[in-house]
Amino acid sequence: MEKTVLIGVITNDQGYEKSMDYLDELAFLTVTAGGSVKKIFTQKLNHPNPKTFIGEGKINEIREYIKDNEVKTVIFDDELSATQERNISKIFNCKILDRTNLILDIFAQRAKTSYAKTQVELAQCQYLLPRLKGMWTHLERQKGGIGMRGPGETEIETDRRIVRNKISILKEKIKSIDKQMQTQRGNRGKLVRVAIVGYTNVGKSTLMNLLCKAKVFAEDKLFATLDTTVRKLVIGNLPFLMSDTVGFIRKLPTQLVESFKSTLDEVREADLLVHVVDITHNNFEEHKESVEKILSEINSINKPTILVFNKIDNYKQLKIDEDDLTTKRTKMHYSLRDWEKTWMGQLGNNVIFISAIEKSNIDQLKKLLYAKVREIHVTRFPYNNFLYTEIT
Repeated sequence: MEKTVLIGVITNDQGYEKSMDYLDELAFLTVTAGGSVKKIFTQKLNHPNPKTFIGEGKINEIREYIKDNEVKTVIFDDELSATQERNISKIFNCKILDRTNLILDIFAQRAKTSYAKTQVELAQCQYLLPRLKGMWTHLERQKGGIGMRGPGETEIETDRRIVRNKISILKEKIKSIDKQMQTQRGNRGKLVRVAIVGYTNVGKSTLMNLLCKAKVFAEDKLFATLDTTVRKLVIGNLPFLMSDTVGFIRKLPTQLVESFKSTLDEVREADLLVHVVDITHNNFEEHKESVEKILSEINSINKPTILVFNKIDNYKQLKIDEDDLTTKRTKMHYSLRDWEKTWMGQLGNNVIFISAIEKSNIDQLKKLLYAKVREIHVTRFPYNNFLYTEIT
């Protein structure tokens, strides 16, 4: 595994606890990408250094560590400018990545279908374009022939033209695939569509496999699923479609949001959302807000939603004061009744606590799914109302 060190900054807006949580997530991303984290460096800064992102003293400390431990890669938790990346690379004399670059690399590893690969390649080209200056490797042999080269065109201008041309080609390819996928979605008829959404690694694919008897790839790593999977599900006598979508993440690169908006059409066109939250994570509230922010960006925040708090099996069974359940945001609960008494259980009627691994409370989730899908179905097909009754 590739030896790496991680670097993050602690600012007034981003305190120590939040910074460490981000760096823990960055470490998980690094392991997912195939790296081995040897050390994490942090520095308190009001504003990042425009030349090297971090201060000179910390730069020297990290440089000595890299030299003594034969570290191959340095990863920053925040996005670096082209100038910062170039300057730091010269000082450390090793590979320099930022959070965006790392996520793009993981997406490139995970992409299996032609569509996903095209989307990732487009995002990588959009990320690369402003960073071409100072790169010594040439992307492609220069085109020859009359009219193919401007007077005095430099190597960097040639590279930029190549990347821009590639971006145009990839966008056209995605448009073509989008039309095919739109036709496929149109061929599904008027069945109610349910989309599973949530932060990455919260158990969406595991839940999809459990409900639909699907064989979606599921793994305890970030972004295990990139390609949308759609399956027909029947609860009682009511058929509907369920889809598993790509996971969201904080500080999601702008290039990926843009490139994967077409993939998120499954979410945009869904009639009902199942928002899965990993309740064992220390900052699950922030994860929930990150997902809702992206849903808002794709105009899907106001859709009917079932809020599913997953992984309740990961808690130790500790008996606590009954009053704490209703007054404090504590996570040490030991029964479903206790969970329902918490502030999370008071978020509305469409909230449920489950364990997809242990299959806990799945029957209740199916009943809730049935009820919500039935509401939409009888509105769409009022003449079928008598066929579908409440399941008990």
